[in-house]
Amino acid sequence: MPMRRPSIVPLSLVTLALFIAALACGPAGGGAAPTNPPPSVPTAKSGGETLGAGAVSSLEDVRNATIRIQAEGSYADLQQGPVANVAWQGSGFIIDPSGLAVTNNHVVTGAALLKVWVEGYADPLNARVLGVSECSDLAVIDIEGDGYPYLNWREDPIKVGLDVYGAGFPTFGNTEYTLTKGIVSKEKANGDRSWSSVESVLETDVRINPGNSGGPLVDGDGHVLGVNFAGNNLDQYFAIAREAAIPVVEELETGKNVDSIGVNGQAFVTDDGSLAGIWVASVASGSPADQAGLRAGDVITTMEGLTMGADGTMADYCDVLRSHQASDKLAIEVLRFDTGEVLTGQLNGDPLVTSFSFSTDVGTDTGTAGEAYSEYTAWTDSLGAIQVEVPTSWTDVDGTPFTSDNGADWAAIGASPNLDDFNGSWGTPGVKFNATADKEKVGGHLQMLDQSRSAAFLQDCTLDQRYDYNDGVYRGAFDYYNRCGGTATDYMILSAVPIQSGTNVLIFVEIQIVNQADLDAADRILATFDIVGNLP
Repeated sequence: MPMRRPSIVPLSLVTLALFIAALACGPAGGGAAPTNPPPSVPTAKSGGETLGAGAVSSLEDVRNATIRIQAEGSYADLQQGPVANVAWQGSGFIIDPSGLAVTNNHVVTGAALLKVWVEGYADPLNARVLGVSECSDLAVIDIEGDGYPYLNWREDPIKVGLDVYGAGFPTFGNTEYTLTKGIVSKEKANGDRSWSSVESVLETDVRINPGNSGGPLVDGDGHVLGVNFAGNNLDQYFAIAREAAIPVVEELETGKNVDSIGVNGQAFVTDDGSLAGIWVASVASGSPADQAGLRAGDVITTMEGLTMGADGTMADYCDVLRSHQASDKLAIEVLRFDTGEVLTGQLNGDPLVTSFSFSTDVGTDTGTAGEAYSEYTAWTDSLGAIQVEVPTSWTDVDGTPFTSDNGADWAAIGASPNLDDFNGSWGTPGVKFNATADKEKVGGHLQMLDQSRSAAFLQDCTLDQRYDYNDGVYRGAFDYYNRCGGTATDYMILSAVPIQSGTNVLIFVEIQIVNQADLDAADRILATFDIVGNLP
């Protein structure tokens, strides 16, 4: 049998570069609290008096109804992986003497427990989450006890130039109340963020630091104009305007979630645009997301067939939620990074299932079972451009780049127990994983796949069929061959391009499958190939 040409292959999950939200946050859900709160406010500050209930009517007294919230919990961080037993801090404000308080969703979401400090009380109070809105970045919590001072919403018009003040507890661990002053600089700013999509946002020059999130933006009489939630490095700061906040808060007070599926999510796009989605930091127990089988660390790549997070914001995600009832079935596709699986299913419907696996979906009779591969090793090509995990026993590895006859430059990795035997016989498993940034020189991925069918060595095989391929990052197709050389060996050739447009990358993968264990290796290869550097 003739020696095989070097493959021309690029399939890889591009290294993620995620913008993490200004405040660290955990999984979605509520904080733990007593089911029957005590009937009155707990112990007052030593040597002092409890503050009586009543509406705040002065700027000076805003501090009496502004709260410091410390949340504790666990979640999945995109860069660090699982993070357990951590704490983060935000602010909020009381809106009812019974202890109802408003804060940001990203302050309380995912907390196992909440501790709340109220002016006049030495000890922290417990609180439970009544309702959250992922899209509006709002939450209502219920502080144990009653008889609290509270803030009212401003009723007068809000105009550019109005003096406003931001109240809260900036930076983690800060116990001191702060008040900053500025003006309303824009009455209606863009409210799309990587962690929310708010329809009405006030822009101010009132400094909002991490920890101020969820605190009130008030006027000189102590009346609330908005809920502080974001800032940027341009000295622009933002608050969820009362027009957007009030109707959502009124629903959350009743214990109803709004525009939420039960995840603490954040939109992201990779640096090269090859992958976009909603990163799931955590999932609320019993929520539609939990019932569908979503896990912390998953990425929601599509919802109702629409790609999520392509612009780096939650806008599309929230538009889908706002276009449906909370109980509607919604089709989702999920990329599970820890296993490399692509899963499909429904919210409020069919649970997530693996949509593709070579070992289960292709399933031809691939000879003997073979000894299962217990260990895998990650190999990088000589350029540091691509990486893939292969069985540790495949010790013969070549990472030399090459240039194809059409002038395209390729990064390449070949791996096998013996590359000469892999290239010259049907009895040795192996892989060739190549990637190029010269797609215009080689043609489309289907064109490459069609051309590969004329390879001389493949004339010894029987073509099973062509399968569509989509792993949430790349889309394309692969041809699957069996009974190669009169043996039980299978051979697959995959050609694909990034799902996101605007890139000239193309991948081409060949895997020789001698036994059933090699099918599992094929799954691992497709789950781990990655572009980790610059292609030639």
